[in-house]
Amino acid sequence: MSAELRAGHTVHARTLGTGARRGLMLHCSLAHGGAWRGLAGQFEDQFSFVAPDLLGHGRSAAWNGQGCFHQACSAVAQSFLGEEPVDIVGHSFGATLALRLALEAPGAVRSLVLFEPVFFAVALADDPHFVNDMNGLDLMIAAGKRREATKAFLSAWGGGLPWEAMPKEVQDDMAARIHVINDAAPALYQDTAGLLREGRLQALEIPVFLVRGSQSDPVIETINEGLARRIPGAKTAVLEGAGHMLPISHPKDCAALLRGFWQL
Repeated sequence: MSAELRAGHTVHARTLGTGARRGLMLHCSLAHGGAWRGLAGQFEDQFSFVAPDLLGHGRSAAWNGQGCFHQACSAVAQSFLGEEPVDIVGHSFGATLALRLALEAPGAVRSLVLFEPVFFAVALADDPHFVNDMNGLDLMIAAGKRREATKAFLSAWGGGLPWEAMPKEVQDDMAARIHVINDAAPALYQDTAGLLREGRLQALEIPVFLVRGSQSDPVIETINEGLARRIPGAKTAVLEGAGHMLPISHPKDCAALLRGFWQL
């Protein structure tokens, strides 16, 4: 793993795999680039994936709270794109960054895989019954109840491991970073980047694959279907028995889906 100055921030990144085909993997909130080892390992001889720690995560620089968190993370991720198009794989928050990169740097993206993008603005646009439930988390963090806020967040969007079963150092690390969930909210709920602006998604001309778990929150189905309607030719898949953390909890099953998508 190496550290470099990227978009004005010190960013740690690792390369996973030794193959000739280049890819970029963007992790979910409260995780780090190493979370992709299981899935990337299924393509060890075919891909070389760069998996950075996003701002405020892993060993990358802490988020300084200045400006837009989503924009800053997007700029860091975009710094890993080069002259040759790459395959981008994103999960949850990372999937929303991947979608943004595909719209802002389309010539640098060969294909796009989105595992459970938490782009709640799609649900707000398409589902009149969807309610933004971030206020409770905001209040807990504002009151200094970071551990309680982290436990609540993970109960909805974690991997199913009970909070009490996690080592204290893991609990403390996540609680120290929980504020980034709030910092990401404007882009995820209000679409401050304008990804849903008429004609943007409809103009995407790269292969796009939207994947969700059958056990995930129903809002993910709304989001994936809404994006699929807007993106020409987008493919979708549901992994039975999996939840929100499917690329981490079910790497072999996810790899099988990706092989079909990439026609490997």
